[in-house]
Amino acid sequence: MILRFPEFSRDLRRGDEAAVDDLLLRATGDAETARMIAALRSAGDIAGEVVLPFQDGIVGYYALARMRAPAGCLYVATVAIEPEWQGAGHGRRLMGVLSEWARLSGQSVIASGPLELFERAGFAAAPGPSGPLAVAGPVPPELAKGVIYPPAAGSRA
Repeated sequence: MILRFPEFSRDLRRGDEAAVDDLLLRATGDAETARMIAALRSAGDIAGEVVLPFQDGIVGYYALARMRAPAGCLYVATVAIEPEWQGAGHGRRLMGVLSEWARLSGQSVIASGPLELFERAGFAAAPGPSGPLAVAGPVPPELAKGVIYPPAAGSRA
């Protein structure tokens, strides 16, 4: 096994979108996630996108989108790691940096999906309307009442 280490994560740059779309396709096996991210971008609902570069490519990615409710919250729209890079802790590292940023800035970031993945990265379980959600930063008191994702997220959130 050859050890490879990506570069430091950075914000998405203009022109990275095609490489991110390719990564999302390889990581998820379908083009729906890339379409959802494009729709969120088009609607102006993306709050930030971070990539994990390696040489001339991108091996990791996540997107944050603005929630409709609870007001002021962000959510992890997607996290993707190149399949051959999975299992080496790169996703946990990306989410760990995000979790620490949320804690230090006081920004609530909500994630759905495998709770244990996010908990290992510093998120905490919090009661959501249909089961626990992972939250980094302060837990909004109205979280248990309901969450509303942007329309472009559809049922993928």
